[in-house]
Amino acid sequence: MRYRFRILVPVLLLTAALLIAPVNLQGAAMARTSWDAKACGATGGTLVFAQADDAVSLDPNDIEDGFSVNIDSNMFDTLVRFRADGTQVEPSLAESWSVSADGKTWTFKLRAGVKFHDGTPFNAEAVKFTYDRQINNKHPYFPGAAPYASFSYQNVTKVDAVDAQTVRFNLSAPFAPFLTNMAMFSTAIVSPTAVKKYGKDFFKNPVGTGPFRFVEWVKKDHVTMAANQDYWAGRPCVDRLIARAIPDNTVRLLELENRSVHVIDQVNPPDYERIRKNKDLVLFTGPGLNTGYIALNVEKSPFNDVRIRRAVNYAVNKAALIRAFYAGVGAPAKNPIPPTIWSYNDAVPAYEYSVEKAKQLLAEAGYPNGFSTELWWPNRARPYLTQPPKIAEALQAQLAAAGIRARLVTFEWGTYLEKIRNAEHSMAIIGWIGDNGDPDNFLYVLLDKDNAEKGKANNYAFYKSEAVHSLLIKAQQVGEQSQRAALYRQAQVIIHNDAPWVPLVHAARVAAYRKAVQNYFPHPLEIRWLHRVWLAR
Repeated sequence: MRYRFRILVPVLLLTAALLIAPVNLQGAAMARTSWDAKACGATGGTLVFAQADDAVSLDPNDIEDGFSVNIDSNMFDTLVRFRADGTQVEPSLAESWSVSADGKTWTFKLRAGVKFHDGTPFNAEAVKFTYDRQINNKHPYFPGAAPYASFSYQNVTKVDAVDAQTVRFNLSAPFAPFLTNMAMFSTAIVSPTAVKKYGKDFFKNPVGTGPFRFVEWVKKDHVTMAANQDYWAGRPCVDRLIARAIPDNTVRLLELENRSVHVIDQVNPPDYERIRKNKDLVLFTGPGLNTGYIALNVEKSPFNDVRIRRAVNYAVNKAALIRAFYAGVGAPAKNPIPPTIWSYNDAVPAYEYSVEKAKQLLAEAGYPNGFSTELWWPNRARPYLTQPPKIAEALQAQLAAAGIRARLVTFEWGTYLEKIRNAEHSMAIIGWIGDNGDPDNFLYVLLDKDNAEKGKANNYAFYKSEAVHSLLIKAQQVGEQSQRAALYRQAQVIIHNDAPWVPLVHAARVAAYRKAVQNYFPHPLEIRWLHRVWLAR
């Protein structure tokens, strides 16, 4: 592949001096790999970023949607952070770390002199508090759901504050993705003082150590943040950052053209050329770390029959979808993980587009005249779902040609996620943007039986393969990447044959911004970190 990913040394030998490097995605020339390698070319002003929806919560320990992540990631820090151009890990609130020979004890040395926005000192107790409040639903400050806790802290049994500047994570078993998980937004350290002060209202009164501090949240409109002048890595380049919620892609682009906003995401593919022709705008495209797919609920008839699931795969013309709705910028998907992640199994054969094969399988399964069902679709554009209603209608037509009569159903984004998490759907269009560049973050999170519990599932197919589970757990506990990759490749073969998904597309990551915006690089994880961006004058 064009984009190679490698671990520098076996995971059990990693130290702060030998940074873990599971992924290195570069979609454009970069002037720096570390966030702090380039000083601000100018300071001051207000930077306005517009996205398709508002945040659900401003508590990073209690979110899972990308809209919240974009905002919270500018106000909070993690122990380690992803570098500016990929998913390599570098120090952040922790200056260094070490791991025991058995891989079950990780010790972090914390950065001294850092304070939360409310003046509370950052220390090991704050790290322990952040962990405890997420992992224990009986904790007095449990945030409500903590949807990422079970896998971001997988195998962690206890966190000890050894002293003010030393924190120790104790694991029940080695966990290869541990360090990259510690860079994920869900592990961001919160101010214990603020959490205790605001209680259940912390989600709308966020206090972190990040480059911007919270000012106001006008729901369904905007979040305003101000520069943290005392930020440990140097003040942000702009004085204020505003994140606006503008649901319609076309309206968002008009606001960009009219200078009301500086940066937008999720551009309609038909508008790409319009942006390219505007001398004041820049269109960025780069390889994506995402997969859009249809989750087939294997617990509901007739999708409990593998022949039906394979028939649905044959009935979908992915290439036509990409030509029509992604402006050709993207790749048809055949595996759950994108080819930009190491261990991608290119030997897995794609389900070809064949209405005849789909009909044959339906007949073999007892449905010679097809069947009626529902196809759910989300009402918000996402990087992997550029034009939701049009894509849903096209899929409906493709399925109908094979005899699968699907009524289209949609809900507001938050309700949609809640319902598919509770297995109320038969077929649901959804997708995933990688959190850390590790295949575990796709395969285990989205397709392991551990994550198929109704009410909090991320495995929306409710697929529970013991063979896949065994491979994924083993892959979490071995240190050599070559061994892990072999296990993940085996898992992809089984998943392909069992067909709990219809993998649709690996979309490019796309953003548009005004030329006045300097030093902006849309990160491969599609999180909008904006503290090192400045405005040309």
